[in-house]
Amino acid sequence: MIDFQTEPARYRHWKLRCEGAIAHLVMDVDPAGGLMSGYELKLNSYDLGVDIELADAVQRLRFEHPEVRCVVLRSGKEGVFCAGANIRMLGQASHAHKVNFCKFTNETRMGIEDSAGNSGQHYLAAVSGACAGGGYEIAMTAEHIMLIDDRRSTVSLPETPLLAVLPGTGGLTRLTDKRRVRRDRADVFCSQEEGMRGKRAIEWRLVDEIVPPSSWEAKVAARAAELASRSDRPEGAKGIALSPLVRRFRDDGVDYSHVRVDLDRAAGRATITVTGPSALPADLAGIHASGADFWPLAMARELDDAILHLRLNEGALGLLVLKTQGDPAAVLAADALLEAHQGDWLVREIRHNLKRVLKRIDLTSRSLIALIEPGSCFAGTLAELAFAADRAVMFNGRRGANSPATVALSPLNFGAYPMSNGLTRLATRFLGEPETLTAAQGLIGAALDAEAADEAGLVTVAYDEVDWDQEVRLLLEERASFSPDALTAMEANLRFAGPETMETRIFGRLTAWQNWVFQRPNAVGEQGALKRYGSGIQPEFDRQRV
Repeated sequence: MIDFQTEPARYRHWKLRCEGAIAHLVMDVDPAGGLMSGYELKLNSYDLGVDIELADAVQRLRFEHPEVRCVVLRSGKEGVFCAGANIRMLGQASHAHKVNFCKFTNETRMGIEDSAGNSGQHYLAAVSGACAGGGYEIAMTAEHIMLIDDRRSTVSLPETPLLAVLPGTGGLTRLTDKRRVRRDRADVFCSQEEGMRGKRAIEWRLVDEIVPPSSWEAKVAARAAELASRSDRPEGAKGIALSPLVRRFRDDGVDYSHVRVDLDRAAGRATITVTGPSALPADLAGIHASGADFWPLAMARELDDAILHLRLNEGALGLLVLKTQGDPAAVLAADALLEAHQGDWLVREIRHNLKRVLKRIDLTSRSLIALIEPGSCFAGTLAELAFAADRAVMFNGRRGANSPATVALSPLNFGAYPMSNGLTRLATRFLGEPETLTAAQGLIGAALDAEAADEAGLVTVAYDEVDWDQEVRLLLEERASFSPDALTAMEANLRFAGPETMETRIFGRLTAWQNWVFQRPNAVGEQGALKRYGSGIQPEFDRQRV
């Protein structure tokens, strides 16, 4: 089983050193520390295990180190910054593992960019040595790239000439969309094995600054201080510890404090039930005192871990059923705390963390069905689960002693949690109905029963108690019977209506092009580039273009 939980004391591949406002995140990969057997992580190449540590470090910097205003990404190895994804790992990994690895990698890089854009933690890439493929993608997540001008250090995206795979889905898009590299120059750059350095790398906007070795450390320190000066991170604030998650794994699921995952492998589905808060602090001081136990943060961390677990360890479960249970008023009260104290650094981090977790759900290649039943609490932040779903089905009426099912909106539904397309889930839902979106804002705080929620366009369909069990059974069985490939393509297209962004382009290409390329014999066949890489034997390509 692949576990996404780690901590700095367990890192094998990264070293984190905080020096006041500046942190140094040093990549020093243990060649023998691969997540799987059968390959060495030479030259600071990485696999999913390396990226799990990177994601953990980025998250801890946000919450545990409010004093850090600039993070310097650098290498701990002489002569190499990062050689990119480990080729032998890619050559032996299953198709599903390769694609999920690439997705997690890109989500982590988006998280770094989100830190700079929204958390006041700016990133600087200090590139010394060869910086190739995914290594250059890591560097490109930073706001500023410094390259030592020692006539040996280069940046490159060499996947096309070397590996017959798409050169870094995120790398290609960041070249053109983020770094504004000219299309024809990007074509040249991505076709060269040797990469570029010096003045040409500056002229082509591949890096921001070149520095001679004699002044390298001084220039890195000065640039880090300059980036730190732009930050609004608080001085003298005390961080909170991200304590280990409490989990219990069962043969048929996982139990957390606020999340339960139940697996039905015969039916090809998993049910995720999120429990609302049972108690909340009264004020900002209480939020800080609660730390990682504050319900919105604790729930989000557990839900994130559950989604990653299902992605990598339960690949055959193609249908996720989303449920909630608890008091809708308590969820709205938690939202009110997040809204009232949004200027506080910790509350800001919690809100952005919730945003990133909800994006992770959007980007998960599984069918998402929300069941809104009596006793549920699809309110405010948790209502986003219903809006993220491909379909939301609501029970109309009572069941036992439970109150009728309701849906409720809070101000957070209208801006706090944008999707990858830059729009809220409600704005995406009502893309062609702006008047419906405006009307929904007038419903903030109201407990909407099934008829009112249906009329407001917040659910797909409502069924009464006579039809509920049969209709839900048919819906879930039908969904599980469809082609998983067709569903992945359909869902990825339908979930991101509206404007295109760098983020939707990256993940759209990952879902479509990289998914396809990673199955082609030219890449993964016995005579393909990934299989023959390093053997001295040229790959054999099917030359027919499709």
